[in-house]
Amino acid sequence: MAWLLVVVAGLLETGFAVCLKLSHGFTRFWPTVAFAVFALGSFGLLTLSLRKLDVGPAYAVWTGIGAAGTAVYGMIFLGDLVSTLKIVSITLVIVGVIGLQLSGSSQ
Repeated sequence: MAWLLVVVAGLLETGFAVCLKLSHGFTRFWPTVAFAVFALGSFGLLTLSLRKLDVGPAYAVWTGIGAAGTAVYGMIFLGDLVSTLKIVSITLVIVGVIGLQLSGSSQ
């Protein structure tokens, strides 16, 4: 259950990173509100998961999901540059996240 919280928190991190860009420096109201909701949800779930998990693997998985998710979202929906090196790098991040999750506590 704790790892599920980390995964959902990582997906919410993707949401708050995207909304941060869309807020244009907190000058657009609804993206700013969405940023705050996603950020609070993400940090809240991460905090709950850390009651059961080691901080190193949990934090690495959280940031890995957020980074990979944000990069993929940007390439698909925001016109970010797509390159072979980017795709390979995102794949390596995902493989690393899976490895860290498997090596973490069994909770």
